[in-house]
Amino acid sequence: MAAFTLAHLSDPHLPPLPEPRASELAGKRVFGYLNWRRNRHKYHRREVLDALVSDLRAQSPDHIAVTGDFVNLALEAEFPPARAWLESVGPPAQVSAIPGNHDLYVPATRHRFEETFADYLAGDEARSATAFPYLRKRGPLTLIGLSSALPTPALMATGTLGASQLAALEQQLAGLSAETFRILLVHHPLRSAARVKRLTDSRQLIALLKRHGVELILHGHDHVHSTIWIDGPERTIPAVGVPSASSLAHGRYPSAAYNLFAIAREGNGWRCDMIVRGINDAMRVREIRQVRLI
Repeated sequence: MAAFTLAHLSDPHLPPLPEPRASELAGKRVFGYLNWRRNRHKYHRREVLDALVSDLRAQSPDHIAVTGDFVNLALEAEFPPARAWLESVGPPAQVSAIPGNHDLYVPATRHRFEETFADYLAGDEARSATAFPYLRKRGPLTLIGLSSALPTPALMATGTLGASQLAALEQQLAGLSAETFRILLVHHPLRSAARVKRLTDSRQLIALLKRHGVELILHGHDHVHSTIWIDGPERTIPAVGVPSASSLAHGRYPSAAYNLFAIAREGNGWRCDMIVRGINDAMRVREIRQVRLI
């Protein structure tokens, strides 16, 4: 059987940022806007994002996962262009999305992400279209979408799943067949050295995964290449993060990249190979490395 290919990208932080109205620049948005004007606009570039997506589409993956931070300040004017961009990546049946902390940046527009991307968040079951966690079965995969995003105070970028979402996840995992390759999508990494960027209930999630397990965890948020290993009931689980999909290399942050996962049955288990593709200094997308995860 041919391998099923899943592409993963994250944190497009869709540039350029629309000019906010004066009435929109209050509270946390003031700090975010100043940061964008002073720093972030230099590194988050639309031409980088377009080159990366063009290369991704040329690989013809079977499905695509985008793990949040579509926008920057969650301005009303940011959401229509973000929707148009995601439609250029692929239709809802072929793309699964979850929100990041920037998508729910402030309470005033916390509802806009789910309204804008409802069909990209809808699970296969006939229930609330944007209920988390959602389940989407694609080929041999079951994609499980979580939301760790919520408005936070200024200078904070933490995420939280909450007791009800964790309880629903545990119930879903307990009911999934062992014949499916389970992939957890969550914006925040399960371990973070920065308290202001951490997943506040990561210990509860890690304990849940030790009981029930999944085959793969995909996340964004940190804007770097990363792979850590989480204990599962039978083996360790790879948790893989990617750089921002629109970023030029700067400081400790690498240039934009995405991952391709080739997933197939192998004997009584699974095989999962990861190919990392990223932008180089000549603005061309090239293969960086290949890794056997499972």
